[in-house]
Amino acid sequence: MTTATQPISVFDTTFQNPIVLAAGTAGFGREVSGVVDLDRLGGIVTKAVSPEPRAGNKAPRVAEFSGGMLNAVGLANPGVEQVAAREIPWLAEHLTRARVLVNVVGFALDDFATVVKRLDSHQIITAFELNVSCPNTSRGNEEFSSDRTVLADLIARCRDVTAKPLVVKLPPTVSDLPGTAVAAAEAGANGFSLVNTIPGTVFRFDTGSGIPEPRLGFGRGGVSCPALLAVGVLATREVHERTGLPVIGVGGVRSIEDVHQYLAAGASLVGVGTAGFAAPRVPERLAAEWSRGG
Repeated sequence: MTTATQPISVFDTTFQNPIVLAAGTAGFGREVSGVVDLDRLGGIVTKAVSPEPRAGNKAPRVAEFSGGMLNAVGLANPGVEQVAAREIPWLAEHLTRARVLVNVVGFALDDFATVVKRLDSHQIITAFELNVSCPNTSRGNEEFSSDRTVLADLIARCRDVTAKPLVVKLPPTVSDLPGTAVAAAEAGANGFSLVNTIPGTVFRFDTGSGIPEPRLGFGRGGVSCPALLAVGVLATREVHERTGLPVIGVGGVRSIEDVHQYLAAGASLVGVGTAGFAAPRVPERLAAEWSRGG
């Protein structure tokens, strides 16, 4: 287990504590800066960045249910040029201690490398997180993580355009997760984010027609919930043991005990996501508890 109050050396830098805001939960930082003191955290993973602007899925994009939450935002973002011109400079101006990882998405192999290459010169960026759960439109919308050859090609293309660490975010649904992680490492990955959400849907019944309809405009989405903790902790342990590479443990984190679950499994950093929607100061509280030896 990581010793409290000591900085964490990982991804060619140090993090003052292991708590990072998970991708998609805090925009590009400015959206929550009036509520959360970002510089008290270990870092922030930005929301998705794609080559071109994306409007995202139709509403509703979020649906709560008794066991957690569904989201289908659709990777909405202003595109890499706007991010380079507006969002990254804001982070560079306002953060002095928290590290910045940029979440990268795409729908073709070259999309990922395009974003990475465009943002590579920004010193504030510590690493790139590659969301390989995106659909590959050239292969019938198969996720990039589903085929190891495709995944390796994607990572290699990104490695060709940056010397910064590449953190691959994998879903728990991929076949043989540790084996897929090994293939990613051999292609040039420097670490992993584990895990992404799992697919699911819920219905609403007050439709007027009497026919149940999905509560999300997209019909289905990613499930995030407290139970995802056990999935993420197992994935973290298995991937860290197989690859020896750093892991950002993500999923189901609400308390300092949850943080230590991931650290005990081998994680270097711990991402906080959905818990911050209900109580935005949770990440800051967890960072403070960890620093006190909690």
